[in-house]
Amino acid sequence: MATVLICTNNRADLLAETLDCLALSRTNELRWNVIVVDNNSTDRTFEVVTSRMTNYPVPLRYVFEPRQGKSNALNTGLAQTDAAIIVFTDDDVRVSEGWLEAACRPMLPASGDPSVDYTGGPVLPIWEQPCPSWLDDTRSDLWGTLAILDYGSHPFIFEDRRRVPLGANMAVRRALIDRIGGFDPELGRRGNSLLGQEQAEFFCRARAIGARGMYVPEMSLHHHVPARRLTRDYFHEWWYWKGVSRSRLDRRHLITELGVDLGQVPRIAGAPRFMFGSAIRSVFGWLLALLLLDGIARMRHEAMLYYFAGYLHTVRADSRAAAAAPAEVEAKANLGRPRAGII
Repeated sequence: MATVLICTNNRADLLAETLDCLALSRTNELRWNVIVVDNNSTDRTFEVVTSRMTNYPVPLRYVFEPRQGKSNALNTGLAQTDAAIIVFTDDDVRVSEGWLEAACRPMLPASGDPSVDYTGGPVLPIWEQPCPSWLDDTRSDLWGTLAILDYGSHPFIFEDRRRVPLGANMAVRRALIDRIGGFDPELGRRGNSLLGQEQAEFFCRARAIGARGMYVPEMSLHHHVPARRLTRDYFHEWWYWKGVSRSRLDRRHLITELGVDLGQVPRIAGAPRFMFGSAIRSVFGWLLALLLLDGIARMRHEAMLYYFAGYLHTVRADSRAAAAAPAEVEAKANLGRPRAGII
């Protein structure tokens, strides 16, 4: 049994398209259902889901989660199912007829591998407007900004290449979730906020217990890329908030996906020293790209500098807060004490 879990917020029209594509899925012996978690939508989301329930080819459920935040919605959805495999996707995707089968096959008893705990596949773009000249539209290290991913046409184990799937296209054994827990609400997206990394934090815990995931090229889907995200300002903001999120993630998990122990590295102003070296190289790289009129390289270096700024700002803010905490505790303790000379 598999559950397709979709969390949504005010994307009724796109959600309708996603549900209609998903209804065409072809599976052999796989039993499955769909759960849509509405995270405080104010549009037609309820009507879009409930109007399809009667004629949908598998059980389709609607759940409302009033606590804002994608992690809250994900955890609510997880609590609503006991399926052996949870398939995660977004409310603005188009899936192929064989997508669900490809996502689950490596974990099925008859055809799968018991050592595979999760799968992930390509997330390809549906451009709302032409890709800007400063973004490489073939293979780019900035694609994560737009929730796009393509690791090629050959399967591999994520841990062998130190990679992780995107939350818009992954399937996870329920047994793994039961062992390590769900998603951290402190790192999840809330409304229009660009705070993230809840999936990255989940896979930090998965790696810590030796979980293994498989990249499945056939498990591909297409993801809408709205025009409002194809601007330099959006990229700058996204990478700044990725730095903020990554700082919080590193505070929880000192071992990175590359195997670096952050507890052992030298630091400057609270941040790992190697990040300062990377930022300096990005400054010189940006200047060179500006001289050469290389818009793609310029955007790449700008992204790294905004990432560094978000990371450093958060580290410094957390350090100040930690330093202030003992003084605040002492001040509160002194509130009830009489002043000297006063009775």
